[in-house]
Amino acid sequence: MSAAIVDSGARRRRLLSGAGFGVSLLVAALAATAAGAAPAGVYFPETFTLANGLQVVVVTNRRVPVVTQMVWYKVGAADDPTGHSGIAHFLEHLMFKGTDTLAPGEFSRTIAKNGGQDNAFTSWDYTSYVQTVARDRLELVMRMEADRMANLRLTDAVVYPERDVVLEERRQRVENRPGDRFGEQLNATVFVHHPYGIPILGWKHEIEALTREDAERFYRTWYVPNNAVLVVAGDVDAAELRPLAEKYYGVIPARPVPERQRTREPELTAERRVVLRDAEVRQPQFRREYLAPSYHRGATEYAYALQVLSQIMSGGATSRLHRRLVVERKLATAVWLGYSPSSFDLATVSLGASPAPGVEMPALETALDDEIAALLAEGVSDEEVATAKRRMLAEAAFARDSLSGPAYAFGTAIAIGRSPEDVEAWPQRIDAVSRDQVNAAARHVLSRGDAVTGLLLPAQSGRGS
Repeated sequence: MSAAIVDSGARRRRLLSGAGFGVSLLVAALAATAAGAAPAGVYFPETFTLANGLQVVVVTNRRVPVVTQMVWYKVGAADDPTGHSGIAHFLEHLMFKGTDTLAPGEFSRTIAKNGGQDNAFTSWDYTSYVQTVARDRLELVMRMEADRMANLRLTDAVVYPERDVVLEERRQRVENRPGDRFGEQLNATVFVHHPYGIPILGWKHEIEALTREDAERFYRTWYVPNNAVLVVAGDVDAAELRPLAEKYYGVIPARPVPERQRTREPELTAERRVVLRDAEVRQPQFRREYLAPSYHRGATEYAYALQVLSQIMSGGATSRLHRRLVVERKLATAVWLGYSPSSFDLATVSLGASPAPGVEMPALETALDDEIAALLAEGVSDEEVATAKRRMLAEAAFARDSLSGPAYAFGTAIAIGRSPEDVEAWPQRIDAVSRDQVNAAARHVLSRGDAVTGLLLPAQSGRGS
């Protein structure tokens, strides 16, 4: 499954500092890799858990006097009750509609008046709320975020107009965009039984039936401190943050949280095809989706090797697929093999391409089939694996310079059942991947007999399926 997120859009240990930090860490990463060992750690967080079960992660970055606060709830669209698709995303919108002390919209207006930015987003596996503010405004955003964790107040007057907003969002973002409709239909075909096949926004007819009571029930069930993660990154450390976390979040009572009820995909042996034709399609697209393990489900031992495989196949202008199909054969304008293991349940490996002008889709599909067949028959080389790992470790080094990146990394990991230690161990685990492991992972996923092929075509094409 791709790491899809729906963004509401409308609200949208002290370490080395200074401009040379990222370069220094990059040099260290590359030197360590050349010496046969990846650097230990990426972000070096401090962690603790409040008495009510709220997990807290702090990543100190003293480069600028700014902080990012993120609250992650371990609930997303795949946890929507049957027949109520879209409720997780709908509640994300409603979280901006006020409490006893905040009027509707006041949350975002207050942050804007204080020079900050805020946003929220929903995925299948989590919902997150984020604010970036000056360091001296951290207590303000912690107080307001804790307030709506415990004291959201909903009325019909705010709920039902917002439901219309969500329906309009679906019209604009999905129904009026053939590429997004294509992706939605393709995803629903990949996952025939698991809720990952249901759109994060929800199906239109089910959004139309959502009620205030549905939203309140979902809020009371899942929005509790013992089902949340607080991640703060920036100009603060745990000693400074903990008193504020105790003051604002620590007083919110814990409540029992139900176990996530996730169905499993059945074993399928038939290939499936999805073809969408639309007059507005200007650039045709080929996609093939393979079910794959994630960090958390399936043959998890392949998760790191599949990341290396993705880098080898489509990680930049010198990658295998780009070199062969874009540069040498000139069959495609873009080509990729994408994989993200950050799912609570199964993930997907996505193979895709856009044909070059004058290239028919069957010719492009045949070329992609040939590349996958060659990969499975011949495998990857030691040099390809080593080059891919060097690039990935360099990216990890530069990631430490980001303010919000660490907050996203830890929040995502913990929300899907992983730990901060897993995030920190990523360089060593990538560095330990061997050629044999990459080849075994490729065979495990890409030789499956239940892949879904999708074709997005202009309406006038009439052929190519």
